[in-house]
Amino acid sequence: MTDSTASDRVNTIPDPIIVDQSTVNGQCDPTHQLSPKINSHPKFKMDQEMKISDSVEGQGLLKSSMRLKPHEAQRYRKKALWVSWVSIFVTLILAVAAFTVSFMRHSASAFGFAFDAALDVLSSIIVVWRYSNASAVHSAHREYIACVILGVVFILSSLCILGKAIHDLATKLMPEVDDFLFSVSIVSGVMCVILAVVKIMLGRVLTSRALITDGFNSLVGGVMGFSILISAKVFKHDPKVWYLDGSIGVLIGLIILAYGVKLLVDMVPRVQQTRNYERFE
Repeated sequence: MTDSTASDRVNTIPDPIIVDQSTVNGQCDPTHQLSPKINSHPKFKMDQEMKISDSVEGQGLLKSSMRLKPHEAQRYRKKALWVSWVSIFVTLILAVAAFTVSFMRHSASAFGFAFDAALDVLSSIIVVWRYSNASAVHSAHREYIACVILGVVFILSSLCILGKAIHDLATKLMPEVDDFLFSVSIVSGVMCVILAVVKIMLGRVLTSRALITDGFNSLVGGVMGFSILISAKVFKHDPKVWYLDGSIGVLIGLIILAYGVKLLVDMVPRVQQTRNYERFE
Protein backbone atom coordinates (compact mmCIF):
# COMPACT_ATOMS: atom_id res chain seq x y z
CA MET A 1 0.00 0.00 0.00
CA THR A 2 2.73 2.45 0.94
CA ASP A 3 4.72 1.81 -2.23
CA SER A 4 1.63 2.17 -4.38
CA THR A 5 0.71 5.48 -2.81
CA ALA A 6 4.25 6.89 -3.25
CA SER A 7 4.27 5.78 -6.86
CA ASP A 8 0.99 7.58 -7.52
CA ARG A 9 2.33 10.76 -5.96
CA VAL A 10 5.39 10.67 -8.19
CA ASN A 11 3.27 10.13 -11.30
CA THR A 12 0.95 13.03 -10.48
CA ILE A 13 3.73 15.62 -10.18
CA PRO A 14 3.13 18.11 -13.03
CA ASP A 15 5.72 18.64 -15.71
CA PRO A 16 8.03 21.58 -15.11
CA ILE A 17 6.93 24.79 -16.82
CA ILE A 18 9.47 26.37 -19.10
CA VAL A 19 9.48 30.10 -18.43
CA ASP A 20 10.74 32.49 -21.07
CA GLN A 21 13.51 34.42 -19.41
CA SER A 22 12.95 37.29 -21.78
CA THR A 23 9.72 38.23 -19.96
CA VAL A 24 9.83 39.24 -16.34
CA ASN A 25 6.69 40.58 -14.65
CA GLY A 26 5.02 40.96 -18.03
CA GLN A 27 7.84 43.09 -19.42
CA CYS A 28 10.24 42.19 -22.21
CA ASP A 29 13.91 42.02 -21.53
CA PRO A 30 15.46 44.84 -23.56
CA THR A 31 18.46 42.68 -24.29
CA HIS A 32 16.27 40.05 -25.88
CA GLN A 33 15.31 41.04 -29.41
CA LEU A 34 13.56 39.23 -32.17
CA SER A 35 15.62 38.05 -35.05
CA PRO A 36 15.79 40.79 -37.73
CA LYS A 37 16.00 38.26 -40.54
CA ILE A 38 12.42 38.82 -41.70
CA ASN A 39 12.55 42.61 -41.64
CA SER A 40 15.96 42.77 -43.26
CA HIS A 41 15.07 40.42 -46.09
CA PRO A 42 15.60 42.16 -49.48
CA LYS A 43 12.22 41.03 -50.77
CA PHE A 44 10.48 42.40 -47.69
CA LYS A 45 12.22 45.77 -48.12
CA MET A 46 11.36 45.89 -51.83
CA ASP A 47 7.69 45.10 -51.15
CA GLN A 48 7.59 47.73 -48.43
CA GLU A 49 9.11 50.39 -50.70
CA MET A 50 6.67 49.51 -53.48
CA LYS A 51 3.74 49.87 -51.08
CA ILE A 52 5.01 53.25 -49.91
CA SER A 53 5.51 54.41 -53.50
CA ASP A 54 2.02 53.27 -54.49
CA SER A 55 0.50 55.06 -51.49
CA VAL A 56 2.35 58.27 -52.33
CA GLU A 57 1.30 58.15 -56.00
CA GLY A 58 -2.21 57.37 -54.84
CA GLN A 59 -2.20 60.70 -52.99
CA GLY A 60 -1.35 62.62 -56.16
CA LEU A 61 2.37 62.96 -55.44
CA LEU A 62 5.49 61.85 -57.28
CA LYS A 63 8.16 59.64 -55.74
CA SER A 64 10.43 62.67 -55.47
CA SER A 65 8.33 63.79 -52.48
CA MET A 66 9.87 60.91 -50.49
CA ARG A 67 13.44 61.43 -51.69
CA LEU A 68 13.92 65.20 -51.60
CA LYS A 69 13.66 67.68 -48.77
CA PRO A 70 11.57 70.79 -49.53
CA HIS A 71 14.57 73.07 -50.08
CA GLU A 72 16.25 70.42 -52.27
CA ALA A 73 13.13 70.03 -54.40
CA GLN A 74 12.92 73.78 -54.93
CA ARG A 75 16.59 73.96 -55.86
CA TYR A 76 16.21 71.26 -58.50
CA ARG A 77 12.98 72.87 -59.72
CA LYS A 78 14.86 76.11 -60.38
CA LYS A 79 17.58 74.18 -62.19
CA ALA A 80 14.95 72.52 -64.38
CA LEU A 81 13.48 75.93 -65.24
CA TRP A 82 16.91 77.35 -66.01
CA VAL A 83 17.84 74.43 -68.28
CA SER A 84 14.45 74.64 -70.03
CA TRP A 85 14.87 78.36 -70.81
CA VAL A 86 18.38 77.76 -72.14
CA SER A 87 17.03 74.89 -74.24
CA ILE A 88 14.28 77.10 -75.67
CA PHE A 89 16.79 79.76 -76.71
CA VAL A 90 19.34 77.31 -78.18
CA THR A 91 16.94 75.00 -80.00
CA LEU A 92 15.01 77.92 -81.46
CA ILE A 93 18.20 79.14 -83.12
CA LEU A 94 19.04 75.61 -84.27
CA ALA A 95 15.52 75.15 -85.67
CA VAL A 96 15.77 78.30 -87.78
CA ALA A 97 19.22 77.29 -89.05
CA ALA A 98 18.09 73.73 -89.83
CA PHE A 99 14.96 74.88 -91.66
CA THR A 100 17.17 77.17 -93.74
CA VAL A 101 19.52 74.28 -94.56
CA SER A 102 16.67 71.91 -95.39
CA PHE A 103 15.13 74.28 -97.96
CA MET A 104 18.43 75.49 -99.44
CA ARG A 105 20.09 72.06 -99.63
CA HIS A 106 16.98 69.86 -100.06
CA SER A 107 17.87 67.73 -97.05
CA ALA A 108 15.10 65.57 -95.56
CA SER A 109 17.15 64.76 -92.47
CA ALA A 110 17.82 68.48 -91.95
CA PHE A 111 14.08 69.13 -92.21
CA GLY A 112 13.49 66.33 -89.71
CA PHE A 113 16.01 67.85 -87.34
CA ALA A 114 14.47 71.31 -87.77
CA PHE A 115 11.06 69.95 -86.87
CA ASP A 116 12.55 68.04 -83.94
CA ALA A 117 14.25 71.26 -82.76
CA ALA A 118 10.91 73.07 -82.99
CA LEU A 119 9.40 70.19 -81.03
CA ASP A 120 12.17 70.62 -78.46
CA VAL A 121 11.18 74.26 -78.06
CA LEU A 122 7.56 73.26 -77.43
CA SER A 123 8.48 70.48 -75.02
CA SER A 124 10.74 72.84 -73.05
CA ILE A 125 7.89 75.36 -72.87
CA ILE A 126 5.67 72.60 -71.46
CA VAL A 127 8.35 71.80 -68.86
CA VAL A 128 8.49 75.49 -67.92
CA TRP A 129 4.73 75.40 -67.35
CA ARG A 130 5.14 72.16 -65.40
CA TYR A 131 7.56 73.74 -62.90
CA SER A 132 6.28 77.32 -62.93
CA ASN A 133 4.25 76.64 -59.77
CA ALA A 134 6.62 76.16 -56.82
CA SER A 135 4.03 74.30 -54.74
CA ALA A 136 3.38 71.81 -57.57
CA VAL A 137 6.91 70.43 -57.74
CA HIS A 138 5.67 66.99 -56.61
CA SER A 139 2.23 67.16 -58.25
CA ALA A 140 1.58 63.92 -60.16
CA HIS A 141 -1.51 65.34 -61.85
CA ARG A 142 0.37 68.30 -63.29
CA GLU A 143 3.17 65.95 -64.37
CA TYR A 144 0.82 63.62 -66.21
CA ILE A 145 -0.99 66.47 -67.97
CA ALA A 146 2.36 67.76 -69.25
CA CYS A 147 3.21 64.27 -70.53
CA VAL A 148 -0.12 63.95 -72.35
CA ILE A 149 0.47 67.31 -74.09
CA LEU A 150 3.97 66.16 -75.02
CA GLY A 151 2.55 62.94 -76.46
CA VAL A 152 0.13 64.83 -78.70
CA VAL A 153 2.88 67.20 -79.88
CA PHE A 154 5.19 64.24 -80.59
CA ILE A 155 2.59 62.51 -82.74
CA LEU A 156 1.77 65.62 -84.77
CA SER A 157 5.45 66.42 -85.33
CA SER A 158 6.26 62.84 -86.35
CA LEU A 159 3.53 62.92 -89.00
CA CYS A 160 5.06 66.07 -90.51
CA ILE A 161 8.55 64.58 -90.48
CA LEU A 162 7.34 61.32 -92.04
CA GLY A 163 5.38 63.17 -94.72
CA LYS A 164 8.38 65.28 -95.78
CA ALA A 165 10.82 62.34 -95.74
CA ILE A 166 8.50 60.05 -97.72
CA HIS A 167 7.85 62.81 -100.25
CA ASP A 168 11.60 63.31 -100.77
CA LEU A 169 12.13 59.57 -101.20
CA ALA A 170 9.26 59.32 -103.70
CA THR A 171 10.51 62.24 -105.77
CA LYS A 172 14.19 61.18 -105.43
CA LEU A 173 15.21 64.58 -104.15
CA MET A 174 19.01 64.82 -104.01
CA PRO A 175 20.59 66.70 -101.07
CA GLU A 176 23.18 69.39 -101.71
CA VAL A 177 26.33 69.10 -99.60
CA ASP A 178 28.51 72.02 -98.48
CA ASP A 179 30.35 73.42 -95.45
CA PHE A 180 27.27 75.22 -94.17
CA LEU A 181 25.43 71.91 -93.86
CA PHE A 182 28.39 70.35 -92.04
CA SER A 183 28.72 73.21 -89.55
CA VAL A 184 25.01 73.23 -88.72
CA SER A 185 24.94 69.46 -88.20
CA ILE A 186 27.99 69.41 -85.90
CA VAL A 187 26.87 72.34 -83.73
CA SER A 188 23.33 70.97 -83.54
CA GLY A 189 24.46 67.49 -82.57
CA VAL A 190 26.82 68.65 -79.80
CA MET A 191 24.41 71.17 -78.26
CA CYS A 192 21.45 68.80 -78.27
CA VAL A 193 23.40 65.96 -76.67
CA ILE A 194 24.61 68.25 -73.85
CA LEU A 195 21.06 69.48 -73.21
CA ALA A 196 19.75 65.91 -73.27
CA VAL A 197 22.21 64.71 -70.62
CA VAL A 198 21.40 67.58 -68.25
CA LYS A 199 17.63 67.21 -68.69
CA ILE A 200 17.64 63.45 -68.14
CA MET A 201 19.80 63.78 -65.01
CA LEU A 202 17.44 66.39 -63.52
CA GLY A 203 14.43 64.34 -64.58
CA ARG A 204 15.73 61.30 -62.71
CA VAL A 205 16.27 63.33 -59.54
CA LEU A 206 12.80 64.91 -59.71
CA THR A 207 11.24 61.63 -60.99
CA SER A 208 9.76 63.74 -63.79
CA ARG A 209 8.64 61.86 -66.89
CA ALA A 210 8.02 65.19 -68.64
CA LEU A 211 11.59 66.36 -68.09
CA ILE A 212 13.01 62.98 -69.13
CA THR A 213 10.84 63.11 -72.26
CA ASP A 214 12.17 66.57 -73.03
CA GLY A 215 15.68 65.15 -72.62
CA PHE A 216 14.83 62.25 -74.93
CA ASN A 217 13.66 64.70 -77.56
CA SER A 218 16.94 66.61 -77.27
CA LEU A 219 18.83 63.32 -77.59
CA VAL A 220 16.90 62.51 -80.76
CA GLY A 221 17.82 65.96 -82.05
CA GLY A 222 21.49 65.29 -81.34
CA VAL A 223 21.35 61.98 -83.19
CA MET A 224 19.63 63.67 -86.11
CA GLY A 225 22.24 66.42 -86.17
CA PHE A 226 25.02 63.87 -86.51
CA SER A 227 22.96 61.85 -88.99
CA ILE A 228 22.85 64.88 -91.28
CA LEU A 229 26.63 64.89 -91.25
CA ILE A 230 26.86 61.15 -91.89
CA SER A 231 24.33 61.09 -94.73
CA ALA A 232 25.96 64.13 -96.35
CA LYS A 233 29.42 62.52 -96.15
CA VAL A 234 28.14 59.27 -97.63
CA PHE A 235 26.30 61.06 -100.43
CA LYS A 236 29.39 63.14 -101.23
CA HIS A 237 31.49 60.00 -101.77
CA ASP A 238 28.74 57.90 -103.34
CA PRO A 239 25.78 59.74 -104.91
CA LYS A 240 24.02 56.40 -105.46
CA VAL A 241 23.16 56.34 -101.75
CA TRP A 242 20.93 59.40 -102.10
CA TYR A 243 18.12 57.64 -100.25
CA LEU A 244 20.05 57.52 -96.93
CA ASP A 245 19.05 61.08 -96.05
CA GLY A 246 15.34 60.45 -96.52
CA SER A 247 15.54 57.05 -94.81
CA ILE A 248 17.01 58.65 -91.69
CA GLY A 249 14.13 61.13 -91.69
CA VAL A 250 11.62 58.26 -91.85
CA LEU A 251 13.38 56.42 -89.02
CA ILE A 252 13.41 59.47 -86.75
CA GLY A 253 9.75 60.15 -87.51
CA LEU A 254 8.79 56.60 -86.56
CA ILE A 255 10.77 56.80 -83.30
CA ILE A 256 9.05 60.05 -82.29
CA LEU A 257 5.66 58.62 -83.28
CA ALA A 258 6.18 55.48 -81.19
CA TYR A 259 7.30 57.49 -78.16
CA GLY A 260 4.33 59.84 -78.47
CA VAL A 261 1.86 56.94 -78.62
CA LYS A 262 3.53 55.31 -75.60
CA LEU A 263 3.23 58.56 -73.64
CA LEU A 264 -0.49 58.78 -74.33
CA VAL A 265 -1.10 55.12 -73.47
CA ASP A 266 0.80 55.44 -70.18
CA MET A 267 -0.32 58.87 -69.05
CA VAL A 268 -3.98 59.29 -70.04
CA PRO A 269 -5.18 56.72 -67.44
CA ARG A 270 -2.97 58.36 -64.79
CA VAL A 271 -4.45 61.77 -65.49
CA GLN A 272 -7.88 60.31 -64.84
CA GLN A 273 -6.70 58.59 -61.66
CA THR A 274 -5.18 61.76 -60.18
CA ARG A 275 -7.81 64.27 -61.33
CA ASN A 276 -9.13 64.54 -57.75
CA TYR A 277 -5.73 65.74 -56.49
CA GLU A 278 -5.50 69.24 -57.94
CA ARG A 279 -4.80 70.98 -54.65
CA PHE A 280 -1.52 72.35 -56.03
CA GLU A 281 -3.15 74.39 -58.81
